[in-house]
Amino acid sequence: MEIPVMSALYASQESPDILFWVGCAGSFDQRAQKITKAFVSILNKVQVKYAILGKEEACTGDPARRAGNEFLFQMMAYQNIQTLNNYGIKKIVTACPHCFNILKNEYPQLGGNYEVIHHAVFLQQLIDEGKIRMKETGDFKGKRITYHDSCYLGRANNIYEAPRKVLQALDAELVEMKRCGSKGMCCGAGGAQMWKEEEKGSTRINLERTNEALQTGATVIASACPYCNTMLTDGVKSNEKEAGVEVLDIAELINASMQ
Repeated sequence: MEIPVMSALYASQESPDILFWVGCAGSFDQRAQKITKAFVSILNKVQVKYAILGKEEACTGDPARRAGNEFLFQMMAYQNIQTLNNYGIKKIVTACPHCFNILKNEYPQLGGNYEVIHHAVFLQQLIDEGKIRMKETGDFKGKRITYHDSCYLGRANNIYEAPRKVLQALDAELVEMKRCGSKGMCCGAGGAQMWKEEEKGSTRINLERTNEALQTGATVIASACPYCNTMLTDGVKSNEKEAGVEVLDIAELINASMQ
């Protein structure tokens, strides 16, 4: 894919409307790369002027801070802030709630002040503005979809409506799990839990959450976070349900259904 890189735009004295922060998962994880491609495909279709940092983008430092390594977090954060400020970046969109939360709420303390938008909110804005139009016979029309709330999007930043409004545009049947919204259950990966072995217990958190999703009878489990996507996909595989149930990011759902 032809992706505009910030250094090239800067060299030709151009500036993008948004910087797309890809994040580590979206860059390196094979599954999350599909989410990145879907979101970029949407940006291209609606002709938003965007760019990425490319090789200049480092990890936000979120997992390091959550795991207690404050020194490493600050090293990473200052490096990113210097890069972003040098380019005069004002508006950032990211598909990862972890990147979104730390860039929006924790970077300002270190001198990184930006308008940070999660892709769920950005997609909702594009739909509301009429820039995203759905096909008459969308791939997911009439299908039963359940949405899993990411902790860093929901409880940490109070974003519950935007992803649901995006899914409503698909003309599908949206069914809620027993625990949803502010009472939603974690997928098991937040707070740097992704990188460590779980503590002793009777059930893995991601399996319990996946079971709640499967009980809705949905054929699509929608998420808006690459971590959640990984954990729920593992849960579906553990239940041997991958033939009948897909775990998809909202960007993938929209990209497959838009004109």
